[in-house]
Amino acid sequence: MKPLPASENAFVLRTNFSDQGAWDAIIAEMAKPVDGFYPYVNLVDDPAYDGLTKTQILELFRHEKHCFVIVADRTAMEDPEHPLLVVHLADDAGQEFRTLPRGVQSIENNLSLRNMDFEEFADAAGEDGVFRGFPRY
Repeated sequence: MKPLPASENAFVLRTNFSDQGAWDAIIAEMAKPVDGFYPYVNLVDDPAYDGLTKTQILELFRHEKHCFVIVADRTAMEDPEHPLLVVHLADDAGQEFRTLPRGVQSIENNLSLRNMDFEEFADAAGEDGVFRGFPRY
């Protein structure tokens, strides 16, 4: 399997190439600031990773220091909300939830800085498994 490019930033790994327009929409939504925050991510848009399974993704990141990866898979491309898959790479590797592209800022900023745990985001996901943000009180 092709090695990942070196990056200090979190990865957004595209594993489905069926809809360029959907990918462009995901990127555009992630680029918008949310509450003044931007995501610091490395977009990996390489057909060499087309069709990777979660098991293959875990293997790909086995020697990486990153604690999570955001995956643009078939569901993200086909669902109108573009829910991206977020996979835990540390401790309980393989845990997952989905997030809307506008949730990437909060997830990346907080997990990369270790302000929050993966489980806090996973637990905040809705019944459909998609994180849509934390409730505002």
